[in-house]
Amino acid sequence: MAKKGVNRVQVILECTEHKESGMPGMSRYITTKNKKNTPDRIELKKYNPVLKRYTIHKEIK
Repeated sequence: MAKKGVNRVQVILECTEHKESGMPGMSRYITTKNKKNTPDRIELKKYNPVLKRYTIHKEIK
């Protein structure tokens, strides 16, 4: 029987627009993804509390 969650890994999502704005701080989220189904890096729209809007967050190493 297969083990539950073997292919799941934790990834960190970092805001792309926050880096370019030059404002202090950083917007990061931690989530999980299935490496087997999504081998490439993911991009999600998440809320950035510093910029007070939804922005694109990309997976970092």
